[in-house]
Amino acid sequence: MKACGKGITTVFFLFLCCAGTAQIHELGVFLGGSNFIGDVGKTNYINPNELALGGIYKWNKSSRYSYRAMLSYTKLHADDTDSGDQAREARGYAFSNKILEASLGIEFNFWEFDLHSLHRPFTPYIYAGVAGLNYRMWYLEQSTEQLRPQKRRTTLAFPFGLGVKGEVLPNLILGAEVIVRYSLANDIDGSYPEKEPEAGDYRVFGSYNTNDWYVFSGITLTYTFGKRPCNYCYD
Repeated sequence: MKACGKGITTVFFLFLCCAGTAQIHELGVFLGGSNFIGDVGKTNYINPNELALGGIYKWNKSSRYSYRAMLSYTKLHADDTDSGDQAREARGYAFSNKILEASLGIEFNFWEFDLHSLHRPFTPYIYAGVAGLNYRMWYLEQSTEQLRPQKRRTTLAFPFGLGVKGEVLPNLILGAEVIVRYSLANDIDGSYPEKEPEAGDYRVFGSYNTNDWYVFSGITLTYTFGKRPCNYCYD
């Protein structure tokens, strides 16, 4: 009975240790650029042309993966005259769309990323998640051949990409990443309006089968905090 009691006490102690101290947190910022991929403007996958910024929170569940929440803001801008495509240049469409995004996802580290080791950890990582995207709907006014804004709406987007991060100073993690967003919208650029404009004077253009994409490229800087986990709990 005494041995059993000691065993239960040991298991209970380890549970408290894991629950109370195994979570290592990061809080910081993202700073970089954004670019749009759709039916207006350039078709380059990575070509930042507007400022993008955001706030990041990470929960390092283990040395191999982290849960991540992010609130981001940017203005997506595209202009056919910059596209380098003769057909688009002749068409001459352009738009700017302010984007607010809230996302949740997971980072998977290629190597062990132990924030409590004596050496400074460093690793590449992949990221995938889901986001709520608030943007202004656009449409093409047929009579003037100009893109016009409508009301704002919210839809889903699915971010995924690659990055690299490392500890540059005690408790400071510097990273660089390129995260692509596939949205469920096809009217960020006005090509296929989600809702028919009130004026009714519009037409569609571009590809109906391809939704709008956008990309964030930049750096992250986060501050780590949290107690040192027990040896049995931190993978």
